[in-house]
Amino acid sequence: MPKLGTEKSTVQNTLIKYACEIGWEYINPEEALRLRRGNIGLIFKEILINQLIKLNSDFIDSIMIDDLIKQIERLHPNIEGNLEAWEYLKGLKTAFQYEEKRERNIKFIDEKTENNVFHVTDEFYYTNGTDQNRYDVVFLINGIPILFVETKSVAKFIDRSVNRESIIAEALDQIRRYHRETPEAMTLFQVYVTTNIINFLYAATWNLEVKSVFNWRIESAEKGYENIVKSFLNRERLTQMLLNFILFTRQDDELKKVILRPHQMRAVNKLEERAASKRKRALVWHTQGSGKTYTMIVTAQRILENPVFQNPTVIMTVDRNELEAQLFGNLSSVGLEHVEVAFSKKHLKELLKNDTRGLIVSLIHKFEGMPQNINTRNNIFVLVDEAHRTTSGDLGNYLMGALPNATYFGFTGTPIDKTAHGKGTFKVFGIDDPPRGYLDKYGISESITDGTTVKLHYALAPNELMPDREVLEREFLNLAESQGISDIETLNKVLEKAVTLKNMLKNKERVEKVIAFIANHFKEYIEPMGYKAFLVAVDREACALYKRELDKHLPKEYSEVVYSPFYNDPLELSRFHLTEEQEKRIRKTFRNPNELPKILVVTEKLLTGFDAPILYCMYLDKPMRDHVLLQAIARVNRPYEDNEGRKKTSGFVLDFVGLFDKLEKALSFDSEDITGVVKDIEVLKQRFSELIEMAKEEYLSLLKGKTKDKAVEAVLEHFRDEKIRGIFYEFFKELSDIYEILSPDAFLRPYIDNYDTLARIFKILKEAYEPGMTIDKEFTRKTAKLVQEYTYSGEIKSAIDIYEINEDTLKKIEESKSSDIEKIFNLLRSIGIVIDKESKYNPYLFSIGEKAEKLSLLFKQRQKDTQDTLKDLKRIINEINEAKKEKAAKYMSSDVFSAYWIIKEAEVPYGEEKARSMQKIFDQYPYWKTSEEYERRLKNEVLKIFTNSGIEPKKSVVIANKLIRILKGVRE
Repeated sequence: MPKLGTEKSTVQNTLIKYACEIGWEYINPEEALRLRRGNIGLIFKEILINQLIKLNSDFIDSIMIDDLIKQIERLHPNIEGNLEAWEYLKGLKTAFQYEEKRERNIKFIDEKTENNVFHVTDEFYYTNGTDQNRYDVVFLINGIPILFVETKSVAKFIDRSVNRESIIAEALDQIRRYHRETPEAMTLFQVYVTTNIINFLYAATWNLEVKSVFNWRIESAEKGYENIVKSFLNRERLTQMLLNFILFTRQDDELKKVILRPHQMRAVNKLEERAASKRKRALVWHTQGSGKTYTMIVTAQRILENPVFQNPTVIMTVDRNELEAQLFGNLSSVGLEHVEVAFSKKHLKELLKNDTRGLIVSLIHKFEGMPQNINTRNNIFVLVDEAHRTTSGDLGNYLMGALPNATYFGFTGTPIDKTAHGKGTFKVFGIDDPPRGYLDKYGISESITDGTTVKLHYALAPNELMPDREVLEREFLNLAESQGISDIETLNKVLEKAVTLKNMLKNKERVEKVIAFIANHFKEYIEPMGYKAFLVAVDREACALYKRELDKHLPKEYSEVVYSPFYNDPLELSRFHLTEEQEKRIRKTFRNPNELPKILVVTEKLLTGFDAPILYCMYLDKPMRDHVLLQAIARVNRPYEDNEGRKKTSGFVLDFVGLFDKLEKALSFDSEDITGVVKDIEVLKQRFSELIEMAKEEYLSLLKGKTKDKAVEAVLEHFRDEKIRGIFYEFFKELSDIYEILSPDAFLRPYIDNYDTLARIFKILKEAYEPGMTIDKEFTRKTAKLVQEYTYSGEIKSAIDIYEINEDTLKKIEESKSSDIEKIFNLLRSIGIVIDKESKYNPYLFSIGEKAEKLSLLFKQRQKDTQDTLKDLKRIINEINEAKKEKAAKYMSSDVFSAYWIIKEAEVPYGEEKARSMQKIFDQYPYWKTSEEYERRLKNEVLKIFTNSGIEPKKSVVIANKLIRILKGVRE
């Protein structure tokens, strides 16, 4: 294998090279530091001042400019401040012009690329006076830092089965630290990228979950790294992304930031192009959970802001009050002006009759009875949400009769069902894009591949809990009127006629059995994973019955009922009525993994338009099919990651009706559109069996006939090769993900011992070869519990031993019966723990720790044998003990003693005297670690000590650089 370069030469410099080739100007770190006036600054002020004058030349003055710069430098270091910064960049903020005596919008960035200046720099150190961080590459537009790149060495990933998660996990740890330690920088930065050449991923700042990090995908046939970089960093595209494809939204009073994904940007661009053409129809199918609502909002914004459309009207129609609230809540954050919400049919009629321009938001039902030709302008654009169900029948006729010359764009989260081709949705929206009917498609399998959604699995409840199959077929599945159902209201009307089926579902004895089963399943399967559940009942009466039974098995506060109240409801239903504020609170607390409730009992509400990533399980006890079923089960397909980095790998549906036993009837779509939408959990059981059989041959055979200690030796030796370890890590990740879903199913019993052994092997390897990682976070919750429960049993030890580093350490090692290779990892881990705990207060330990790290690397790469490695580690133990003794005897401060230890290692004469003379320098520059200027001065004074003693200049610089680096805790 050819030798790979460093992170800087291979990744960082390559990225900058490609950026410069497409028009970015490189500024070296020294010049960048001057332009931002030290490492406490973020903005290239001279450049920003010049650009503000250029872009606002007709009214801006120096007083306004000074005031504007002060304002953006004083923004709150949190997501609220980041929103304000984005509003400045987008030109939404104003400044008072004293001569004109009015507020003027300030332009910081122009949509016309040629009017902006684009710079890129690297090694961008920033300090807030307390903490300092370094950003590998920073991109600035008009002197404002808007994007930073976290580069990772390709060498780190090249020799293992590389996956997206490897780079994300490591990069996100650092990016989270940037937000935590230097949030002032994150106030201005809007986007970040992480790349190692193999992967190129991007996200919005203040989004720190894996689900918010997206692959950058390009349509070009040539998808090499150069093309991906140049596509993303294209100056026009990045400007558009910054100004038009970032949204700030409030969800239940919590501010969130969204950046559109490639498929959303693609659809917006296509729709804007279609709007300017002669064709008047388009249908966009973006599968449930892929951000369809945001695509609609940005499309509306682009049309309204485009002068080509000559002051148009955009109408956004929705068919649910909750969706209307969600949409409208988002609109205030994207700079849309002249927004009217039609609060009644009469109000909507007046708006259309009076030729209202701008944006109108309306429920689709308010078009009922609308007069024909109420507005015949051709620059009216109607964006129809959930198009598969909102324009069928009379509603569609009223809408299109009222606005005969409008352009209609339909958005749907489900594909066109088999009953609708050539009519309905296809005819209304897809007629201009034969044969499939979609202007843009982002299907289910594509969204799963991208990580936009997760896979779905299902299981059938026990037969004795199911309704009669013949009744289900006769009263529901075989009815022509049930085919292609696209909204819950129509479904409910069909179910009202299914008297026998509904009575079966609500039979008292069945309800008791079903709820007992669900309560037990939730406690054993779902709650240990840390997830939440929906219980979907056939109607509101069933919801009330289920809640009463649930409270017998689970704490009352575990569950809440959410449904629409009716005026004449009897007591057994009205007792579950919620005020708007109560429902809002329940929605918010349900989304929080640490708050109750854990189960929501629903029948209609929340089955559309409600996103709760913590939702994993749906107990489905309501007959559904086609669009309604797809929309409902999509509630559990949202990606989720907890605070410890554990990710939801799939969603789960437990079917009490028997719909998935007749999947071809329940989901009547073209097979290519719903491939992989939901799979039987039996597939996972089969895969688990296959993986265990593979493990017996590949991994468990290593332990045959060996004692626990010898087993550890065999494992550590076999997995010294990084590539082999990487393959095992991927293998175990798949196995443990399946175990998390299946446990505690009786199916697993024959496999538990083998699985436990594999988990121990995984733990030992991670402790030995990836020190510093918290192993419990690497395990799924149920696996962590299993390993804890079986700590003292099994074929192999459960962990690497740790020794306290002191005078007795070497004696304990000699007396240990462990193998030499195990002793090496015992010592490496023990040294690592001491360095992590104490080096912050005793920097000299950091220098000793680097020796151990180099030794570890040589051993793992088989460049140093076991005996020599063990001898060198024993010397390092002696060095730690000797240093601690000497420090106690010399009465030096930690920094002075660390300087002494480094000088002593360099064999400089009179080292103690030189180190003690540095105390005055440290006292003179107490904040040198957070000020680049003071660091430079301190370094000059340290160099004088060496050069005045006759040490050659080159050696002096090397020692001074190492001394400063170690005292700052910066790795080589």
